[in-house]
Amino acid sequence: MPVTPPLATQTLPVRLFADSVLGCNEYPRPGLTVDAVMVTGEERPQVLLIRRKNDPFAGSWALPGGFVDEGEDLGAAAARELEEETGLSAREAGLTQVGAFGEPGRDPRGWCVSVAYAALLPAQAEVLGADDAEEAQGLAPGGS
Repeated sequence: MPVTPPLATQTLPVRLFADSVLGCNEYPRPGLTVDAVMVTGEERPQVLLIRRKNDPFAGSWALPGGFVDEGEDLGAAAARELEEETGLSAREAGLTQVGAFGEPGRDPRGWCVSVAYAALLPAQAEVLGADDAEEAQGLAPGGS
């Protein structure tokens, strides 16, 4: 009769182990997003924003960003979203993680935790609205 090794010595995918053995599936899981805060180095700094093409908040200005794909590194997700929505290469920008935000109810799609990245916008950077962004441009805080 074959002997089954103890559970601790069996190879299980991490998610299966966490769900079945640790009971992690009992806890609510937020959506995970990333945002890129790109600031110009000018005398009157500007923040790069995109105008959202799709709901929620179609037509509103927002930071470039979006949902993290399953298994994707957070920094890689921020770089991907920045390039998809503005055409900017994150390699040139040098994104740095600066914070996380998770106020329940701030996103009508459900509970989301956003990890923010920041960098100086490269001089003479050409930005364009792409993917789910109608347009992208630098705007001065408190004005246009």
